[in-house]
Amino acid sequence: MTASEAEASAATSKPAARTATWSEAAAVYLQPRVLIVLFLGLSCGLPLALSGSTLLVWMRESGVDLGTIGLFALVGTPYTIKFLWAPLIDALNVPILSRLLGRRRGWLVFSQLLLIGAILLLALTDPARSPFYVALGALLVATASATQDTVVDAFRVESLPENEQAAGMAAYVAAYRVGILISTAGALFLVSYFESTGIGKSTAWTWGYVAMAALVGIGMIAAILATEPERSREALEETKGENPGKRVITAAVGAFSEFLTRKDAIAVLAFVVLFKFTDAFSGTMTAPFVIDLGYTRNDYAAIVKGVGLAATLIGGFAGGFIARAWSLPACLWFSGIIQALSNLVFAWLATTPVNQWALAAAITAENFTGAIGTVIFVAYLSALCNNPLHTATQYALLAALSAVGRTYLSSGAGFIAQSTGWTLFFGISALVAIPSLLLLAWLQRRDHFASLTVKV
Repeated sequence: MTASEAEASAATSKPAARTATWSEAAAVYLQPRVLIVLFLGLSCGLPLALSGSTLLVWMRESGVDLGTIGLFALVGTPYTIKFLWAPLIDALNVPILSRLLGRRRGWLVFSQLLLIGAILLLALTDPARSPFYVALGALLVATASATQDTVVDAFRVESLPENEQAAGMAAYVAAYRVGILISTAGALFLVSYFESTGIGKSTAWTWGYVAMAALVGIGMIAAILATEPERSREALEETKGENPGKRVITAAVGAFSEFLTRKDAIAVLAFVVLFKFTDAFSGTMTAPFVIDLGYTRNDYAAIVKGVGLAATLIGGFAGGFIARAWSLPACLWFSGIIQALSNLVFAWLATTPVNQWALAAAITAENFTGAIGTVIFVAYLSALCNNPLHTATQYALLAALSAVGRTYLSSGAGFIAQSTGWTLFFGISALVAIPSLLLLAWLQRRDHFASLTVKV
């Protein structure tokens, strides 16, 4: 987004160069290295919903109670702690595969094979009869997926030259979102199609997951066709004889100790945990909420995922514009308030008869405001990582900390929804934003933002 704005600015100031500028910008996305990253992004986006929202629809249709469904937020744990096994990926070779493909590509193919196997295992479970095995299968999918994400991040950084990094990241994010759309709306439409052929619902879901497992093969083909990053080979030579695991642990300890010596560090960490909690608390229950209201699986696929994706993309651009136009505290206040208020739209939807336009309006409001909040929050996290010795480590750990609300604090949302009903539940989900806003006011009074520089 920043690159596009810069290109637009350059084009405005130099009209004669506009054609060449846009041609060069478009050509970057056709570079083989960028295309490889694009297909890897698709492979990374696919599994997220298979252990998340798509699985929750399958479980609700199978009659699993809301309390159990809410606990499935814990399945996302591997995404928050994946930095714990990242040293293994940096330090160890995968037998046979690394010898044939190189360390990075060996790990890529290995993680993708694990992912395909985990999705197939999940496909063979029955949510109605064995929720424990469903949880185990979903946890394996999430672990393999988080491992693939870690390897792809390293591969992308090492394989792309500096002038292709922005294009590579843009391609990765776009493909990642397409992957999520395929494993949500695409998977649900596919299950509906299988049902229309006369096979049972349980079998339809099984074949839907089998099809998703097959699509991971796109990323595997990309990994095989890619070339091993030169930087990976050089780093391997430079670090021979050293202990990679020890270096990573030292970096992590140094990053946290440096951070904790800052003014109001504990309050900052609490704010990082709580800022997106209002979104996570309500978002955990969106899938069962829509199904309970009487909307069909296809309504969920087309509106919640299709319309929701468009609203998210537009909200992301809007968040970028706001981040450039306003101060960081103003951005956080604005996005924090509208994230909370958007939950009240769901409370209204709970009292409205089934109406696709009403659902589209509610989903648009929630995804649009959530995307603005995400962009502003990422800008804030980036501003916190202002020590060049620890930038990567601090950001990874802060990002993991920010996922605590989504993964752990929101795990009881199903029990609350079951006890209160949907209307009151979404009212409560708006109120849980208050602690983060109180922390924001306190940090602002303490001049916390005075030392932060946001690079947009």
